[in-house]
Amino acid sequence: MVFASCKAMDGIGNTMQKKAAELERMAEVLVTGEQLRLRLHEGKVVKDRRHHLRTYPNCFVAKELIDWLLEHKEASDRDTAIKIMQKLLDQSIIHHVCDEHKEFKDMKLFYRFRKDDGTFPLDNEAKVFMRGQRIYEKLMMNTETSILATREEEGETFERTLVASELVDWLLAEGEMATREEAEHLGRRLLEHGIMQHVTNKHHFVDGGLLYQFRLNFRRRRRLMELLNERCRTIPESHDSPFCLRKQNPEGSNTSFLSVSPTKEIKMIVGIRRSSMSSSCGSSGYYSSSPTLSSSPPVLCNPKSVLKRQVSPEELQTPGGPYIKKTFTIVGDAVGWGFVVRGSKPCHIQAVDPSGPAAAAGMKVCQFVVSVNGLNVLSLDYRTVSNLILTGPRTVVMEVMEEADY
Repeated sequence: MVFASCKAMDGIGNTMQKKAAELERMAEVLVTGEQLRLRLHEGKVVKDRRHHLRTYPNCFVAKELIDWLLEHKEASDRDTAIKIMQKLLDQSIIHHVCDEHKEFKDMKLFYRFRKDDGTFPLDNEAKVFMRGQRIYEKLMMNTETSILATREEEGETFERTLVASELVDWLLAEGEMATREEAEHLGRRLLEHGIMQHVTNKHHFVDGGLLYQFRLNFRRRRRLMELLNERCRTIPESHDSPFCLRKQNPEGSNTSFLSVSPTKEIKMIVGIRRSSMSSSCGSSGYYSSSPTLSSSPPVLCNPKSVLKRQVSPEELQTPGGPYIKKTFTIVGDAVGWGFVVRGSKPCHIQAVDPSGPAAAAGMKVCQFVVSVNGLNVLSLDYRTVSNLILTGPRTVVMEVMEEADY
């Protein structure tokens, strides 16, 4: 694979940027397909099936899957659902169990995820992607000794950054690579494949003091409709909350976020790619199920807080006041819990994924977070609350206060 050389002032070069964007789109398809596979296994849609006295392990029925996609609002109609699955078939994520059909048909035919039968084609690009995903998950899980931190470069502050030399040290300590030269080569491959980037997009990966960030958030919940957006470009993602992503306007205007609150004023926006992440998020947020901003389909945006007014912890706890307490037990699925927490002292629920675990438990926007797993959080900000949930168990018990509906 040949990449264009580039000077620091000129960025990493148009050729590499185009190749990275292409590989990043491929990575998004792989992540989306894997998230769907896990959801279908959890929902028992994928299972062993018999036909003509023969058992076909770990497969699904095309017609039943189309029904499932419509039921879970992953597609607006059957034709769209077929196009989504055809995309996964074309990308070798799924296949007909006997490889007799190259088209995905809305019929009682058996299909299977290639990862479930070991036939997924592990080319060089897929191997780099899987390595990048494993490194990402290990770094995110190891919060106590994490090398991810907020740092400055060229007078600008960047969140969740990695110092190249520290990443190389970490790769060696974790046994991911044997030598510094191999670790540096892996870093360059991750950058070339759109998995990582230099914070200002000016440098390739070099074993030294430069700062880098992950470009992909493997934990973000993808919507299957994103697969049909060929021209879409993902937006930079903030890791300060396990539930939200961030978009920064290059002119420095207010940040905007997707929201699922149907009662709030919404507007259409056009997404613009920015290489660095914003360090201030304000009180906006969205559940991370649709990160792509493009002209088709339009993006619904709600940049403002869903709260009519901010309240104090004392007001929430006033005896005989207008607020009532509710307790939710939320079991995270393969892609998270499905809500956004924002604000401070107290935090509030900014948005809820209608198809996620939080919505199923009864969580709604505008509720104030009182406690997480028994710990009172009324005096904490959303970053701290988010970190409590991210670093805690998969099952989260949350107490919230909401205005009584008299």
